[in-house]
Amino acid sequence: MWKFFVYSIIGAFMFFIPITLVGKNSIMLDHIVTFIQTHATSALPYYALAIIAAGAIYPFVSGKWKKSNVNTIFSLFNIIGLIVGIMLVFQFGPAWLFEPNMGPFLFDKLVIPVGLLVPIGAAFLALLVGYGFLEFVGVLAKPIMRPIWKSPGRSSIDAVASFVGSYSLGLLITNRIYKEGKYTAREAAIIATGFSTVSATFMVIVAKTLGLMEMWNTFFWVTLVVTFAVTAITVRIPPLSKMKDTYYEGSTPQPEAEITGSRFAAAWSEAKVTVANAPGLLENIRVNVRDGLVMAMAILPSILSVGLLGLVLAEYTPIFDWIGYIFYPFTLALQLPEPMLIAKASALGIAEMFLPALLVTESVLIVKFVVAVVSISGIIFFSAFIPCVVSTEIPISIPQLVMLWVVRVILTLIIVTPIAYLIL
Repeated sequence: MWKFFVYSIIGAFMFFIPITLVGKNSIMLDHIVTFIQTHATSALPYYALAIIAAGAIYPFVSGKWKKSNVNTIFSLFNIIGLIVGIMLVFQFGPAWLFEPNMGPFLFDKLVIPVGLLVPIGAAFLALLVGYGFLEFVGVLAKPIMRPIWKSPGRSSIDAVASFVGSYSLGLLITNRIYKEGKYTAREAAIIATGFSTVSATFMVIVAKTLGLMEMWNTFFWVTLVVTFAVTAITVRIPPLSKMKDTYYEGSTPQPEAEITGSRFAAAWSEAKVTVANAPGLLENIRVNVRDGLVMAMAILPSILSVGLLGLVLAEYTPIFDWIGYIFYPFTLALQLPEPMLIAKASALGIAEMFLPALLVTESVLIVKFVVAVVSISGIIFFSAFIPCVVSTEIPISIPQLVMLWVVRVILTLIIVTPIAYLIL
């Protein structure tokens, strides 16, 4: 069980303990990425372009592009992302693409850091989630899951894995457990849309973009609390409250058994089982880095296609101003600075979760903080999350997902604003 303590502590240190290096206070993961960015500047655009090219080709090689209409559309967007990436790296194309707040901003501030952070973060995530820590926390959290989030106790592990790991990891776990008959359709939808945020590594990107790394722990824990609080409300209102509590067709329903005796002993037992079955350290890291690279391949092309489309629409059309009017009455009533800007930034989140941060980089701290939390807690966005959900067996439609996104953004604004005024 030394692995449980040593690897979990190293993983927690890399993600949550800020230290000061070269005059900069941040978590170790951020220091590593900054070091690489500083000392390999000339090579990084080509590294990012290679990831983008692999991501654009992969759906066609694997046949994933023809599994559904959504997959086909996003596979074509990946090709567009590759074309944009080639233009940016080799410096040719329309003048508007090279405006500082367009292509160069996306490529330098998002594509390169994400291309580094996701695989490197995945390596250390292997330590944090692979040796019993999640299972240990999950069992201890079981008594609160059903009363607060209307999901079974076993989903506590899923929820934490989804939040700390990534939406793709979370959706993979949720879909598998649903098909095994351990979740009902409503429970699977609650977990998929309530906890499957972008990973801690992506939260680092948002924090770096908005200059929040000096208060990283505050940002992380406030975001976690707000996201879970919003989910506790959304499970009690449509569309989630109207979903059926039926099991996956053809599965054998397996309702959860209650834990008897000491909960701590049960948590320790779960952790021991996980450690006993865990692969060796190098194998675990290899698998996680591979998964991280595959995730980066899926995300980088979409940043340069869907993300760029979102920026172009935000810059040259009023569409996100119109969508922003859904949220403007709330940002105005909450007496936030620049209420229309926050409303528009919140609206951008439906296209790509990074875009809200890009719109408020020059704003005051409270605006940055609120928008950063909204971009994570909103959870649902078209560039990656929605295609992932649609590709699972979980019976929730795109209109239901969009409705849920609107509700989540409004609730997040209402909950996070007083917290932001209190702590900033």
